[in-house]
Amino acid sequence: MKILEQFDKAFENRLRLQIMSVLVANTHYDFNALKELLNATDGNLASHLKALEKEEYITVNKTFIGRKPNTQYSASAAGRTAFKKHLEALENLIKQQKS
Repeated sequence: MKILEQFDKAFENRLRLQIMSVLVANTHYDFNALKELLNATDGNLASHLKALEKEEYITVNKTFIGRKPNTQYSASAAGRTAFKKHLEALENLIKQQKS
């Protein structure tokens, strides 16, 4: 299998790659904290979170804190595995370029 075939299309977008990096490094993150950390607009962040959710790479937990809605995101087991494989493919590509 060629190295480029090992890349996951879900992570080709910079913002999705950043979202997964944050969620794999933390148990969960809420929408506003992600928005601030990644300097993203509401719409842009929401669309990329939706794409990752569709792939079942993240889980979503909606609750209320007082009267305010709070949405928490976590990396799913499948998301962690896919992200790890994607990073391994990146490492392999870098190693191949050094040879």
